[in-house]
Amino acid sequence: MAVEFLERVEQYITAYSGLSPNAFFTVVAAAIAVYYIFSVLLGGSSEQPRPRSFQEDVQPLPPPVQLGEITEEDLKAYDGNDSQKPLLMAIKGQIYDVSQSRMFYGPGGPYALFAGKDASRALAKMSFDEKDLNGDLTGLGAFELDALQDWEYKFMSKYVKVGSIKKPEGAPETSVAADPAEPTAADPAESNTAEPSTAAAAHVAEPTKAKEEKPETSTTTEGGKDE
Repeated sequence: MAVEFLERVEQYITAYSGLSPNAFFTVVAAAIAVYYIFSVLLGGSSEQPRPRSFQEDVQPLPPPVQLGEITEEDLKAYDGNDSQKPLLMAIKGQIYDVSQSRMFYGPGGPYALFAGKDASRALAKMSFDEKDLNGDLTGLGAFELDALQDWEYKFMSKYVKVGSIKKPEGAPETSVAADPAEPTAADPAESNTAEPSTAAAAHVAEPTKAKEEKPETSTTTEGGKDE
């Protein structure tokens, strides 16, 4: 039954198109392929909606949050591993929000080891050693300090400053302990100043007595004249 049906189809194709069945199906397949190619080139791809994941990735960054003074230990929590927290980095004790450059300073980026730390020494020396990931600038040369200054200018112009690293508590205690010595040194000066004031009062008192004695002399002279 199926064989008879196919034979009739071949007869109809040959009768109405003048082509053999193989040539007819080849032309039909070529026409379908040409139609598909033109439909894609003339804008079929532009009508397709973008994937949902792409739209979610383009969401704007939240505004920077000011943190004030925090310790170096607290700064480590902002190294980019927690997506809910901003990506922070410090230079010379000043903390900057580098979330907009997550591809560089975030996890997997070329400068990811600088995030969540004061990387002043590492930036000055252009070093990626773990021992240089700190804010200690002792022993650096003029060239290295100039390089660090360039990094600081770049961060100040590109990123928002959100805080600073809290200094150790031991540093201010030394300066406060030296202050009480000042009043002790001032005591002798005060005692020396009081002495001349007493002598001056004595000198001032003497002319007053002399003035009081003068009228008696003049009175005696007048009495002599009367006699």
